[in-house]
Amino acid sequence: MYTDVRAYCATCPVCQKTGAVRRADRVPLHPLSMISTPFQRIAMDIVGPLEKSSSGYRFILVICDYATRYPEAFPLRSITTPKVVSVLVQLFSRVGFSKEILTDQGTNFTSRLMHQVHQQLRIKALRTSPYHPQTDGLVERFDHTRKNMLRKFASDTGKDWDKWLPFLLFAYREVPQASTGFSPFELVYGWQVQGPLDLLKNTWEGPVEASSEVGIVQHVLRMRDRLDQYREEAAENLRQAQKAQKLWYDQYARHREYQPGQKVLLLLPTSANKLLAKWQGPCIITKTIGPVTFQVYHPDKGKTTQVYHVNLMGEEVEGDEDRGNKSKDGDR
Repeated sequence: MYTDVRAYCATCPVCQKTGAVRRADRVPLHPLSMISTPFQRIAMDIVGPLEKSSSGYRFILVICDYATRYPEAFPLRSITTPKVVSVLVQLFSRVGFSKEILTDQGTNFTSRLMHQVHQQLRIKALRTSPYHPQTDGLVERFDHTRKNMLRKFASDTGKDWDKWLPFLLFAYREVPQASTGFSPFELVYGWQVQGPLDLLKNTWEGPVEASSEVGIVQHVLRMRDRLDQYREEAAENLRQAQKAQKLWYDQYARHREYQPGQKVLLLLPTSANKLLAKWQGPCIITKTIGPVTFQVYHPDKGKTTQVYHVNLMGEEVEGDEDRGNKSKDGDR
């Protein structure tokens, strides 16, 4: 009787779709491959709509470099693909072309024009799986920090937030990162930037005597050696940080795997409220894309098939209909 009652409760369709999400249902962490060359891989995301500034800006295009954690933020009046491409041209004119760009599934990042830009510039487009922003965690984390900083400086009306962006970026770039051990300024330029605290220190201690002059060649060689040293140490710090993060994350994780043809439930936002998610389905697994991503068939959506992260999936437990039919026949 205990086994039958437990199986009956586990196969209840209503209970499966309204059940709470457990932390133990997440799979072990799969970190992205490390990048040591600055701006070889960048992550990009759009923030907004925000309070319309006095200059007419309502959005922010945030870009972060994976190797140095160097952030960029560009205010935008609209988020069409041509506007995004224009910002990329500004960035590439200063740092060179990137080899990989990681974005979400937004239409301004997946449009035909953006695909042509990637094709012409030989850029590999990396996409996050739907409703799983953890893949683009570098930009998401910076955006959280930027919002907290912006709230402290913006006026009561919030219409001057675009004027504070350069100052907030300056402050963020000169602070050493926990994962690399260096500030983004150091990893990009090879020197510690002179910030407000340095100006205050020079005022108290007096001007620092200029060092002996060196030639251009010696200066370039010295800076190259310093950058190589910084990046080697930063790469080692990143490896240690990824190892520690994975060890902490995997404490409450377990491996899960699904096979094509298997029925699953999906934890997706509802059509009434995008901020609320509930279990939907059942849907059918059609293909294994990666170790933690699967292609799912659900014809009730805009796309009949879509790739989802396994953390958004739950196995549907079906009841034993044959056993139920046999018991009814026996009652007769």
